[in-house]
Amino acid sequence: MKVLLVTGGAGFIGSNFINLFLRKYKDFTLVNIDKLTYAGNLDNLKEIEGVPRYHFIKGDICNSDLVSYVFKQFNPDYIINFAAESHVDKSIKNPSLFIKSNVSGTLNLLQWAYNTWKKNGFDDKRFLQISTDEVYGSLKNNDDLFYETSNLLPNSPYSASKASADLLVRSFTKTYKMPAIITRCCNNYGPYQNAEKFIPTCIINALKEGLIPIYGEGNNVREWIHVTDHCEAVTNALFYGKVGEIYNIGTGNEISNINMAKTILNVLGRPQDSIIKITDRPGHDIRYALDSSKIKNELNWFPSYKLIEGIVDTVKWYVDNKSWWDK
Repeated sequence: MKVLLVTGGAGFIGSNFINLFLRKYKDFTLVNIDKLTYAGNLDNLKEIEGVPRYHFIKGDICNSDLVSYVFKQFNPDYIINFAAESHVDKSIKNPSLFIKSNVSGTLNLLQWAYNTWKKNGFDDKRFLQISTDEVYGSLKNNDDLFYETSNLLPNSPYSASKASADLLVRSFTKTYKMPAIITRCCNNYGPYQNAEKFIPTCIINALKEGLIPIYGEGNNVREWIHVTDHCEAVTNALFYGKVGEIYNIGTGNEISNINMAKTILNVLGRPQDSIIKITDRPGHDIRYALDSSKIKNELNWFPSYKLIEGIVDTVKWYVDNKSWWDK
């Protein structure tokens, strides 16, 4: 039985991926390392509790002894690195935390994977780095897109740490022949997303009949993907992606922050004057948008969710799961 090591699997995207993967692939053992910071929640994984093919290990990917133990105990064939500090505001306040988790943690995983896998010539091994469209910086024109070949121009400590991790992964592929792949996705939404993020903030504040804070005028544009579509794309990249390649994962579903907030208020039947504009964030990127033709053409991946359909489903999930977020 093949072994997949997932890092950060108690977080939003990681937990959705694990739930989906274990249902779909019965011939895999899955090991999940998660530090269980504020963004990690084992309640996200209740549906797989007791599954004998699933193993959870609480720990930090920066801990060399821990990662060494996992490699010796489970000998993973595949690694997907979801683990990351991901909140831009927090990165502005504490950049060093993001360098440690996102850069040093990735390097530790790469080194142990290389030292373990090189003995057998990397046969049937894969390292998948989960990155973000924010590494490309910000688009100024409405018709521009980011391509896999676009320059890396990160504008926040968070995106700079993710760009640094990407370059480390690339260097291991070029220098050591590490069988690694990088995916860069647009903004995710869906079940189990921490309340610090924009869409859950909008939904929860609206449910509590509170105010929804919007940075600046709210004209910053984001491309959105349902987390299930992202997880399907990650699976395609893991099994069928070409070593050394980068794959953008996007939907083309763009919307400004203020219009996203208005959409959620409309779905919940709340008044538009629930929105309050606050001082803009330093270095706030104007627009992200990806060209995702590569993963569609080469790996036959296409998103299944339309934006409004996904938002309605997500709002319903938060309405039905108040006990999850009201803690």
